[in-house]
Amino acid sequence: MAEMAEDERFMAEALRLAHMNLGATGSNPSVGCVIVRDDGDGLRIVGSAVTAKGGRPHAETQALAAAGPAARGATAYVTLEPCSHHGKTPPCADALIAAGIARVVVSVIDPDERVSGHGLEMLRDAGIKVVTGVLAEEGERELEGYLMRKRSNRPYVTLKLAVSADGMIGIKGRGQVPITGAEARAFVHRLRAETDAILVGIGTAIADDPQLTARIQGLEHRSPLRIVIDDDLNLPVTSKLARTARDVHVLVVTGQRDGSVAFIERRQALETVGVEVVVCDPKVPADLLAALATRGVSSLLVEGGARTAQQFLNDGLVDRILLFTAPLALGEEGVPSPLDRKLIPVGFVHTRTDTFGDDLLDTYEYERTS
Repeated sequence: MAEMAEDERFMAEALRLAHMNLGATGSNPSVGCVIVRDDGDGLRIVGSAVTAKGGRPHAETQALAAAGPAARGATAYVTLEPCSHHGKTPPCADALIAAGIARVVVSVIDPDERVSGHGLEMLRDAGIKVVTGVLAEEGERELEGYLMRKRSNRPYVTLKLAVSADGMIGIKGRGQVPITGAEARAFVHRLRAETDAILVGIGTAIADDPQLTARIQGLEHRSPLRIVIDDDLNLPVTSKLARTARDVHVLVVTGQRDGSVAFIERRQALETVGVEVVVCDPKVPADLLAALATRGVSSLLVEGGARTAQQFLNDGLVDRILLFTAPLALGEEGVPSPLDRKLIPVGFVHTRTDTFGDDLLDTYEYERTS
């Protein structure tokens, strides 16, 4: 029991580290690694690391470097099974073996077919004691985007909506209307910084002229890939998205391979300012998600508008709903939300409620049977 408690304590620290670079490690998962030893005066951490921004170096090799000779005979706590294949870097399993690690504790087994138990097998064959499944539920949650991409060939999708007290998400013809307060908006910016990509429909892009970036001091460089569903390529080149496309990538999705002269001109104008145009039927979000997965996108935040949100819900492609409810009312000219606290789609389970100033945030998770 004492060893289990210590394993959970140090794995919790590894998970905390993993969260630090969530959304910043490219196609690689953000993994935490903590190396612990006891020289007779109690357990102590001698090395720790998180997957570097961009995806390399991996957490294990950095933590081993920090530990140095102290790694020999120590225990390594890793949130995801150490890799066992040669890619751009040698296998982390080999690095753990070479460093003389005596015991490896893992939270989640890697579903990547190149790993999927092979890393653990390498460690055991080298005489290293291996323990798996420590804080597995927490590990699955921390790695949910990566695991969804590997298991289902699509990103983990979070739908975020801000709804007024009378069930509206905006006002017709008014463009972007602040619904939530500063505390809730700050939370959303932090969420963007931890997400690989963010998506809106063209209606929202034109009406609100959003930036869709992470605008919190110190996190500006963590803005996600910005995606607009825009079949007719109506995104104005003067929009904030187009004007900043060379700074933060913008991807516009159309289903049209060919088009009129005007359509071709609009495409050329967008590409000239740095917008990437991708052909993928906007009416089939599943195809878009599969295409994003091939790019290494593991998490997607859908922010609007009502039609886009409804389409993702109808197609069963939403994994989590973040529903902000504000106390103000927008009135008869408001744009109705596709859902509110009294109307949550079947299959979603309420998991928590948080308060941000005067605003409420309800979180709903979709319970999948397989």
